[in-house]
Amino acid sequence: MKILNSTFRVLLIASCITSASLAMAETKSEQKNAARSALSKQDSDADSNKALEEVFEAAENNYSLLKKGGKSLNYSFSYSYFGDQAIDLNVEGSSLRSADVSPSMNHSFTNTFTFDYGILDNLTASVSLPLVAKFETQDDIEGYGMGDLSVSLRWQPWPVVPGGLNKTLFATFSTVTGDSPYDIIPGRELSTGSGYYSLGFGTSVNKVLDPVVLFGSLSYTHNFAIEDLHQIRSGRILEAVEPGDSYSLSSGFAYSLSYDVSLTASVQASYSDSTVFDFNDTTTVRTIGEGDNAVEEVVVLQNKATIGESFSGVMNFALGVRVSPTTIVNVNTGFGLTEDSPDMIVGVSMPLDISGLKNFSLDEAAQ
Repeated sequence: MKILNSTFRVLLIASCITSASLAMAETKSEQKNAARSALSKQDSDADSNKALEEVFEAAENNYSLLKKGGKSLNYSFSYSYFGDQAIDLNVEGSSLRSADVSPSMNHSFTNTFTFDYGILDNLTASVSLPLVAKFETQDDIEGYGMGDLSVSLRWQPWPVVPGGLNKTLFATFSTVTGDSPYDIIPGRELSTGSGYYSLGFGTSVNKVLDPVVLFGSLSYTHNFAIEDLHQIRSGRILEAVEPGDSYSLSSGFAYSLSYDVSLTASVQASYSDSTVFDFNDTTTVRTIGEGDNAVEEVVVLQNKATIGESFSGVMNFALGVRVSPTTIVNVNTGFGLTEDSPDMIVGVSMPLDISGLKNFSLDEAAQ
């Protein structure tokens, strides 16, 4: 009996060992299968080709304008100075009795607020509101008020390519919200606007050659004629103005001195066609012939005055300083290169914090 019990115990222990061994073998087999399954490519996994494809698709949609729904508000201040000398000659007969030279100085201060909104990733709309103050020293005249509000669109038809030539198209429409120079009293008031609507088109390009960025722009502006005026100038009534169109070209470069400081130099040249002023027509009676054959004829004289073409050139330098991780302040100074240009220009521009508008949208504004 003892022998049977011993034999039964041995068989039981052997059976347990065999079962445990089989269980361990099955567990190891399952682990190996699980490992193979984990290491094998799944349908949801991204392979190297797909990863590269996603990288290229991201590069194709890369633009330098505001992202869709993005908003920014910028403030800029500029001061320009025009200096001239008016010579008053007192001539009697063929002799010069006296000459009086009076310096004329015109100071212009402009504060501009510009709001940008990203309609699409490659389309940005902007609205600019200038506030203008002018001073003229010779006649001691001052002028304050809103300037001409303008609306512009910037469009990048092609995405930004690193190392390539990046191109942006733009259009600008300028209104007549400022005080028109054709509605004021000349010699007593100063205007804060141009007095006419204008529509401009152009393109700008830039190329990054680290640490230098080259840029340039070309634009054309059509100025619309204005009629139904009634301004007295030198004893005549001004009735209409036909301002000439203008063409502008600029180029320059920006150099990064460090992560926080950059230097920009640029030159801008613009050409404007002649402007025609239409004054009220005057009539005069002209006699043709003599004696009994004399005939009186009424002649209508159309008074027109033309200001010839003008050419303006400005050299400008700017220093950009990063004052925070997201804020860069630009300070610029420039000088005129031609007689039709300002003698001196000083300005500063910076972004304004509009975090309170982060939930603002055009749909909400419409509501």
